[in-house]
Amino acid sequence: MSYGIPSAEPSAQVPVCPRHPDRPSYVRCQRCGRPACPDCQRAAAVGFQCVDCVNETRRTTPEVRTVYGGAVATGRPLVTFGIIAACAVLYVLQWLVPNDLIYQSLGFANVYAEPRWGEFEPWRMLTSAFLHSQGFILHIALNMYMLWVFGQALEPLLGRIRFLVLYLVSAFGGSVGYLLLTPLYLPGQPLYGVVGASGAIFGLFGAMLLIQRHRGGDTRQLWVLIAINGVIGFVIPQIAWQAHLGGLVAGALCAAVFAYTPRGRRQGLIQALGVAAVLALLIAVSWVRVTL
Repeated sequence: MSYGIPSAEPSAQVPVCPRHPDRPSYVRCQRCGRPACPDCQRAAAVGFQCVDCVNETRRTTPEVRTVYGGAVATGRPLVTFGIIAACAVLYVLQWLVPNDLIYQSLGFANVYAEPRWGEFEPWRMLTSAFLHSQGFILHIALNMYMLWVFGQALEPLLGRIRFLVLYLVSAFGGSVGYLLLTPLYLPGQPLYGVVGASGAIFGLFGAMLLIQRHRGGDTRQLWVLIAINGVIGFVIPQIAWQAHLGGLVAGALCAAVFAYTPRGRRQGLIQALGVAAVLALLIAVSWVRVTL
């Protein structure tokens, strides 16, 4: 008679990460229970979740939006800081690049909006808002301070994309205001250019004023701020008050689109069409100005 000899029990299988099978992991996802290696672990309210569960939660969780339709921007105002950084870099380059090449390439003058002179470069109506006067350091310092103050207020309210659109359309509107309210170029006359973010900053003034009224807030301080800065444009020479006015109007129009579009599934589409209409209006009045 033969007797069977009991064999040893097989050792328990070592758990491995599903995304990295070569990595043992004894930490399990709190949501699905699968092992997760350190690279695939994401901190949760309790314990850790795997990266797949985190991505699935993001896809299935409705995005939180502001009353004006933008995605809620938490943390630092990244668009505001990005614009400030771009202006600062270009300001340094204005000093470093010889022959005033940055200003000559990106600054705006009315001749660049008039096709008849063969110098048609309409993008300068936007790029000029990122340059500043080298002979007056307060020009960039004050503009960036105002951008920092109003950007921290408007960017969370509107969302990053809408805030960026507001700033760029206001900057373009500033150049349109300058084009409309100053003489067009004539051969033999000096060529006067305009640079600076002041038009865009006044656009933020106009937007904040309208949004504050829409929210039922006090606007008296904003009116005083706009009045003081507006008067400065007439008192101090070589300040383009025309750009201030153009930016103010463009910013207010964009803010009106954002504020008074009814909330709903098509809010973003209607706002996009509204801003496109504002931009089309600015382009149309510019074209009429240079072709009449």
